Amino acid sequence: MRSFDFSPLFRSTVGFDRVTSLLDAVTREENTGYPPYNIEKTAEDAYRIVLAVAGFSDADLDIVQHQNTLTVTGKQAEQNGDKQFLYRGIAGRAFERRFELADYIKVAGAKLANGLLSIELTREVPEEKKPRQIKIGAGAYSEQPSIQQAA
Repeated sequence: MRSFDFSPLFRSTVGFDRVTSLLDAVTREENTGYPPYNIEKTAEDAYRIVLAVAGFSDADLDIVQHQNTLTVTGKQAEQNGDKQFLYRGIAGRAFERRFELADYIKVAGAKLANGLLSIELTREVPEEKKPRQIKIGAGAYSEQPSIQQAA
């Protein structure tokens, strides 16, 4: 795998810590491809991540959102050896899959059905961060009186 050196970028930027850290994390992440997943846009501000987790129950899966990172982990309970497999093609190995989320993306819910874990995401921008219309008043602009310092 090719590695990139972002140190020149870190030296010459100020205030872009999140972007450079994101680039650094993405290039360092070892992608095993397991479990396979889809990311869907379901509405203007709604998304869905679907992971194929055949063989896992909801008790075997954990979903954690911490700041802008969504982490999905899966670990099956130990089998008591009551099954003897002649061939085992359904992967049941433990996994951890991380997703970097944009600002204001929140997990709305999750469900497990037919071996697919669906995680619903929504973008909830606070009112103070949304664009607002500024009304233009009629009349002359009056400057504020200057404040004079006491002598």
